[in-house]
Amino acid sequence: MSAVVPVGVVTVSDRAFRGIYQDQGGPGIEAALARILATPWRPVRRLVPDERPAIEAALIELADKEACPLIVTTGGTGPAPRDVTPEATEAVCARMLPGFGELMRAVSLRAVPTAILSRQVAGTRGSSLIVNLPGKPSAIAECLDAVFPAIPYCIDLIGGPRIETDPAACVAFRPKGA
Repeated sequence: MSAVVPVGVVTVSDRAFRGIYQDQGGPGIEAALARILATPWRPVRRLVPDERPAIEAALIELADKEACPLIVTTGGTGPAPRDVTPEATEAVCARMLPGFGELMRAVSLRAVPTAILSRQVAGTRGSSLIVNLPGKPSAIAECLDAVFPAIPYCIDLIGGPRIETDPAACVAFRPKGA
């Protein structure tokens, strides 16, 4: 039997961090991953304010100490002054993977014209892949569905564990007509 893979789930939100409202982004990530992943996994959760040092510290801890091959963030990717998740991600990554953000914005544009304001990025730190997602649960699922076909292969290429997806969930990943 395979080992249980730790997956970092980071919610970036001042209001959720202060308890003003309940985090919906982290649970949205976990629900999407529960649908997609066949490999046994467990979430390693972090809830941080919209502060670059806190975001960077969480990402470094999840990659370097918790050995999460996949770290997924939600929130802090818009144009507001406190939206600094992309900058924090870029600061801790050795390599950036611009195709992830490009695809997520393209998919999101089908639903909302304001998707062009989104600044999601993805990159690698050691054998960890870090992917920024939007904060809205429906957008989280939509973006993860779009980029997940590349995630297991990327993790394999950077020296992470083999991650399998649920074949039934993968139907959503196939291009129309395939």
